[in-house]
Amino acid sequence: METPASRRDLLFQFRGTPPIGASISLALQHLVAMIVGCVTPPIIIAGAIGLSQADRVLLIQASLVMSAVCTLLQLFPIGGRFGSGLPVILGVSFAYLPSMQAIVAGGGGVSAIAGAMLVGGVVAVLVGIFVKKIRMLFPPVITGTVVFTIGLSLYPTAINYMAGGTANTAESVAAKGLPEALVYGSWQNWLIAALTLAVVMILNNKAKGVCKLASILLGMVFGYVVALCFGMVSFADVGDAAWFSLPRFMHFGISFDVPSCVAMGLLFAINSIQAIGDFTATTVGGFDRDPTDNELQGGIIAYGVSNILTALFGGLPTATYSQNVGIVTTNKVVNRTVFAFAGGFLLLAGVSPKFAAILTTIPQCVLGGATITVFSTIAMTGMKLIASQDLTARNTTIVGLSAALGVGISQASSALSQFPAAVTMIFGKSPVVIATLMAVLLNLILPKENK
Repeated sequence: METPASRRDLLFQFRGTPPIGASISLALQHLVAMIVGCVTPPIIIAGAIGLSQADRVLLIQASLVMSAVCTLLQLFPIGGRFGSGLPVILGVSFAYLPSMQAIVAGGGGVSAIAGAMLVGGVVAVLVGIFVKKIRMLFPPVITGTVVFTIGLSLYPTAINYMAGGTANTAESVAAKGLPEALVYGSWQNWLIAALTLAVVMILNNKAKGVCKLASILLGMVFGYVVALCFGMVSFADVGDAAWFSLPRFMHFGISFDVPSCVAMGLLFAINSIQAIGDFTATTVGGFDRDPTDNELQGGIIAYGVSNILTALFGGLPTATYSQNVGIVTTNKVVNRTVFAFAGGFLLLAGVSPKFAAILTTIPQCVLGGATITVFSTIAMTGMKLIASQDLTARNTTIVGLSAALGVGISQASSALSQFPAAVTMIFGKSPVVIATLMAVLLNLILPKENK
């Protein structure tokens, strides 16, 4: 006879049905840890493109729904080969944000991002098929350099958001009849951003349990309430949003721009290798073993195919979420029922346009105050990967020179002005591409030091 204690023990096994109450509470813990990271990139991209309110809601909706689909495909492998069969959560990743911003800056919209995602998904599938052979090209010093560069490149985005968003000029705010407090650079924006950041930092360093895991979410709630007091939040568009609706197939369309596809394809290859780290951390922390070749191959192939589906339904690119991997390594709960509930909650949030519309009311200064901590964590994650290997003269050259060229060229706006537009798009808009290529190249040509 199955006892309550034995059912609770099922939480630490991948299969089986543990207590529903415990499963739901643990699933909500995973949801809270990732929901802000999942919705912020679509909010940022929608603002950068200048989408209508209806399309902003659809973009957030599609990103949430497809994140749930990507998660469920990993949990329940098809045919034993398509999916990792591991307890992981997937969501829209900040790692793609610099490249997506570059596509937008080059005149592309969601359709151009979707086209680049299709190509990136194919690249990820190929990486999955040949993962054993190409894995050697991406040691921690390479992936760490790329992740570090991604973090650095996102800092200006956070600062601009803390100041209120560059689109909120005095003229545009006046034309829309919005409060003057929303004008870019106003003291109200900076005050709310600083308060949001302070709450996040205090909770992240002093709180325990769910409050620590939800520090970013709780910080944003606090900042949101303060912004309400300043009259900086408008619910005018929320009332028109429906309670239930599904994402629309090919709503934004698909267009292919070669430079955008090249840039995104490289990033998908890197994130495919980065996923190996998350899969490995999950199995080591949750199962006390390394992942099998089939789990890695199936997981990366499913990652690629699910992103192709996401592009067709108008979502933004997803990746494994390291913060959720951290929860697994901490509490050792690996039962897929818990993760299926998390995916189900994510799906429910995505099919409600009303929920997505409420998210669009978050002032940009609140987003900036909360996400600057996320971006700093991304950069430090890259540093940890780099430091996991000896910081020899060779490795410091690879990291330093790759990051310097990547960030330097992308910030010097006219550095490639005499080159064709395609070259500027691939190499001049996002630091990730140059940093990746340089790191791989230097790793191949620099002689390894004798130990």
